[in-house]
Amino acid sequence: MRTIRYTTLLLMLILSISTGAAAQMDTKTPIDITVNGKYILFDVSPFMISGTTYVPVRFISGALGAERVSWNEGERTAVIEFGGRTLALPTGENHAYLDGRYMNMNGGAILYRDRTFVPVRFIAETMGADVLWKGDCFTVAITRQGINVPDSLVWERGFDDIDLYWMARVIEAEASGESFEGKLAVGAVVINRVASSEYPNTVYGVIFDRMHGVQFEPVINGTIHNNPSYDSLVAAKRSLMGENNIGKCLYFFNPRIAESTWIARNRVYSLSIGNHDFYL
Repeated sequence: MRTIRYTTLLLMLILSISTGAAAQMDTKTPIDITVNGKYILFDVSPFMISGTTYVPVRFISGALGAERVSWNEGERTAVIEFGGRTLALPTGENHAYLDGRYMNMNGGAILYRDRTFVPVRFIAETMGADVLWKGDCFTVAITRQGINVPDSLVWERGFDDIDLYWMARVIEAEASGESFEGKLAVGAVVINRVASSEYPNTVYGVIFDRMHGVQFEPVINGTIHNNPSYDSLVAAKRSLMGENNIGKCLYFFNPRIAESTWIARNRVYSLSIGNHDFYL
């Protein structure tokens, strides 16, 4: 009977992930997790389901000071040991057990890509941490006193929130009517310029560069200061994390409305995405 029960639970879990949960699973939004100000490295990226952020249990528990994280195959349960306490997280259930005591858990633990994922707020708060969601940069900021995050779990992100702030705004100003791919392409141009010796080596420097005249029209007309859309924020963060769909292009313009054709006359055409043509 026990084997039948857990087989049934597993099948129900697989069905829920492949149908209802998968339809709501957001793997597009690039979510960061910080513990005491340090970015946490994951082998499988966090994601959201219906507004709840899920993270791999072993990594987040280790970052929060757990002494041991194990997997009970027979019970299909992840077990976290910390500070003399034991937290059991059965997969496919909307509850957990802290020192044997039943606890409701919104969403529950799930299996995804051979990892046990858990709602990050539940784990952090159960382990005595404070949690803050920073929606403007898609970051879950966790604080727990008295712990040191192991160096092996720390990720050097390579950009800060100021970079994201300006990147999202230039993408919104230049590509508000474009597809997500078009927005991502604008971000990639900025990153390519940061890496080029021909331009400043910061996102802000590239956007406000005036060495050869103002490079981006939104700097002149003021739309650089408009609040970005969700897609512009996502495209900005993904481009800062290295996603590139235009190769080494350093220039783009909309030939239908551009007053100057200098780019088309002096640079090498590469591709078009939406209303923008991109040049090397």
